[in-house]
Amino acid sequence: MHNAQFIRYAAFSACVAFAAFQAGQVLADSANDKFFDAALCKPPYTMTSAMKIYDVVEALAKPDTSSLGAAIYKLPNQIDRDGFKSTEVFFASNAVGILVEGERADDLAAKYGLKPETSDLLGTSTKGYSRELPADLQPEPGMAGPGKVSIVARQGNALPGKTLLACEFVQEF
Repeated sequence: MHNAQFIRYAAFSACVAFAAFQAGQVLADSANDKFFDAALCKPPYTMTSAMKIYDVVEALAKPDTSSLGAAIYKLPNQIDRDGFKSTEVFFASNAVGILVEGERADDLAAKYGLKPETSDLLGTSTKGYSRELPADLQPEPGMAGPGKVSIVARQGNALPGKTLLACEFVQEF
């Protein structure tokens, strides 16, 4: 009799553990998609889209705000897509993205059709690429102010061994 109860209890525990693992995997897959999509401007950057990503990452981690005037969130699990890996989500006043492991700006540019930038951002970027989104994907005037949204990949001495992949809104003055 005790043997049957033990087997039932063990089977139930295994089912609960499996369900918890599956739920965790679904959340990880969902976060993986959300963070990479945000970095690739899917959807294009707006305050609303940035806040949705912010809400997801705030539930997973607390930010490090000690560098670059940005908030960097260390994720509990590694995310990856197209051979690019990350454990960090990046927020700045006008950008949301991820910090890709390694100096991969050239690889990101090749994969996502980015072109070399003409500015080094006052010396903070040693290598940078970007691609402005087409007009039909730009935010409506007034939704984000006058400006353009681009996908960017940048590496530099401020983030050694990492490359920023982000969706960035640049205001036009």
